[in-house]
Amino acid sequence: MKASHVRKLIKPIESAYSEMFSGHVYRVGKGAVSVRNHSGKAEQTVIGVHGFLENHCYFTQAYEAPTTELILLTCSNYHIPVNGVTPETPEWEVPIKQLEGTIEYDACILNQALSSLPTTQNIRVHGHSRGGAVILEAIKQWPELYDDVEVVLEAPVLPNGKLSALVTTILEPVSHGMWPWLIRLINSAPSSAYGQTFFGKMNPRKKQLLSKLFSATKDHLTIVRNIENIMDWMARTDSSVYGHVRHGTFLIPAVDRILDRSSMLASARQSPTTMRIVETEAPSHFITLDSKEWVPGFETLPTAAQG
Repeated sequence: MKASHVRKLIKPIESAYSEMFSGHVYRVGKGAVSVRNHSGKAEQTVIGVHGFLENHCYFTQAYEAPTTELILLTCSNYHIPVNGVTPETPEWEVPIKQLEGTIEYDACILNQALSSLPTTQNIRVHGHSRGGAVILEAIKQWPELYDDVEVVLEAPVLPNGKLSALVTTILEPVSHGMWPWLIRLINSAPSSAYGQTFFGKMNPRKKQLLSKLFSATKDHLTIVRNIENIMDWMARTDSSVYGHVRHGTFLIPAVDRILDRSSMLASARQSPTTMRIVETEAPSHFITLDSKEWVPGFETLPTAAQG
């Protein structure tokens, strides 16, 4: 990448979205892990891994039960979407050698969180879109850590997957130097101009979370690196990674204008039978935001099933 392009791309992007948060926020490398306070005795732990240009608020309303210990990742070089909490450096943090802004780097953050934070034996790791790839990469890095962990991969980036034809058409002519210009153009346009096309039927929560997408990262370079790394990861990762997943669910939307649904489904079908595939009626890539009804109940957790 040319130096002049890099200079344009590392110009900071101001944070534009945050919510009140009660709990602890830990800085881990260039990312963060937030642990929400819960009012009841924790019965299960959910770790949420957000998607490309999203933030951890994607999961907060899906897991509101007072007995759920909710742990939320903020991927590398993304803004932490919280108000009123000072991030702390945990003693369990380990330096990460991978390149920041990549699936591999964020998988290291996830593994540090999963090995250090849950206080229950009932653990679910739920990833949306790029977050699905982060989970699979994390499992590849440390398979035994996931022996008794349930995995939910929602509209996920998968081995041998593809971007939707619509997204590919838009990205093909874009050079590195055009990114800052393109993002400024998108940010100055009302989200209604493109929202319905990519995001499907809107509701208040979708509108709230998806209208600030291009302010999620700290710089434009992270956006470019995320996209290039997603395409590269899908091309070079094969379905053998599924062999390490013991318990899990693929949630597939009825319509997806971000990722290619047919290649996602074909990849999911390469997984062993321990992974179930649920073809939802969700009308967009954002299944959880379309309706919480598609989020599996906790009876699917390994320990619950054993009980």
